[in-house]
Amino acid sequence: MPELSTLLTYIAILTGFVFFPGPSILLTLTRSSTSGARVGVATSLGIALGDLVHTVMAVVGISAILLTSAQAFTVIKLLGAGYLIYIGLRSLFEGRLNTKPEATVPISVRQAFRQACVAEILNPKSAMFFLAFLPQFVDPRLGHIAMQLMILGLLFVLMGAVATLVVAFAAGHVGRFLRRNPSVQRWQSKVVGSIYCALGIRLAFQER
Repeated sequence: MPELSTLLTYIAILTGFVFFPGPSILLTLTRSSTSGARVGVATSLGIALGDLVHTVMAVVGISAILLTSAQAFTVIKLLGAGYLIYIGLRSLFEGRLNTKPEATVPISVRQAFRQACVAEILNPKSAMFFLAFLPQFVDPRLGHIAMQLMILGLLFVLMGAVATLVVAFAAGHVGRFLRRNPSVQRWQSKVVGSIYCALGIRLAFQER
């Protein structure tokens, strides 16, 4: 297990990192404000599961393939970008079909969880982060390298989940009021779709 001073430094850095308005926070905020707090929570948990997968990959060394292979990085990057753009285009398309506010069907909890999890797993930048960031806080003198990595990764998953859950509940209450306004409701699908497409395009042009 890492030393206490190392853990405290790690947690302090994570606190600033996980609450920074990055893709995870943005996705959770979008889902919560448009489909409610339950969907936001599902999105948060989906992201956490994706981060857990990256933690396991970092521990067993699979993520090293992405660091050494430009081809593998490109393939996974394009898969993740394509998936985000697919979600965005589908939201835009559904928004055009649902011209009446009462016809708008919010995304289900299961769909939100699955989409968030897949999008996070297919984000090579997350794999790079875990592989590059976690080892900086590992002390080889203490031994049990895999255990140290796992503890650090689980702390990241836990704190990241706390941050996105806070956003999910806060945005869910705000979204409840917004959804009562028909004009806002007509723009929800457009906003959601545009954000997902923008994130997908950003990921597609992400350099190693």
